[in-house]
Amino acid sequence: MQTRTQEIGVGLFLLAGLLALLLLALRVSGLTVGQHDDTYKVYAYFDNIAGLSARARVTMSGVTIGKVTAVDLDRDSYMGRVTMQIDKRVDNIPVDSTASILTAGLLGEKYIGISVGGDEEVIKENGTIRDTQSSLVLEDLIGKFLLNSVNKDSSDK
Repeated sequence: MQTRTQEIGVGLFLLAGLLALLLLALRVSGLTVGQHDDTYKVYAYFDNIAGLSARARVTMSGVTIGKVTAVDLDRDSYMGRVTMQIDKRVDNIPVDSTASILTAGLLGEKYIGISVGGDEEVIKENGTIRDTQSSLVLEDLIGKFLLNSVNKDSSDK
């Protein structure tokens, strides 16, 4: 009888451990089990999205206020369109705010940082952040540096 009780206890302990690992994996990946109804949708258009993906975080003053839900190409303007879900508790983002694609850490995780503007009018549901700053592409910087070095070498001769 005592062996049976130990087996049930070990089984429950393993089940609790697996559930804890599942919860940890969901938290780390940014996935959620349910749908959040306490958010509103905002769009932003960028010239270059380079490396930004869905489920990236949206921050304001370093605090996460939402997440990116979609990244696609606007067929009319040929710009990258980012769809964001912003928490409804942050419902006072001025219309002249700036959205920038930033890089976090050494691994280069991309996220959106919103810098607050000064206008009294705020962004509503399905609104658009007009002022944007595209992602910094390392390959472009290296190319400009190398091209500048070549131009200096050829002008020295």
